[in-house]
Amino acid sequence: MSPVLKVIQPVGILDGTQVNHLRQEINNAVTASTDIVLIDLENVTFMDSSGLGALVIALKSVRSAGGKLFLCSINDQVKMLFQLTSMDRVFEIFPNRAEFNQAVLLPN
Repeated sequence: MSPVLKVIQPVGILDGTQVNHLRQEINNAVTASTDIVLIDLENVTFMDSSGLGALVIALKSVRSAGGKLFLCSINDQVKMLFQLTSMDRVFEIFPNRAEFNQAVLLPN
């Protein structure tokens, strides 16, 4: 059976005003027994600490439900935030969705 994949694509600035929507989408994915959650950050132009915190909570939530969470398509500002906080060692991050598909969805 194929794993259930949910792709979440936040847009714009991922800060305190946007994180509630992200949390709701993660909760919906966990409730729906999603196996793999991909957060595609291609359209996120800026992220602050509350956005990063929401991603950490999302990771814990998905993992505790037995799923896996991945990120892809992060821009330079987000990449710097992840490196400064060492979150680049916590999250599995792919350069783009095609590489995620190749590594996770089509492993053979």
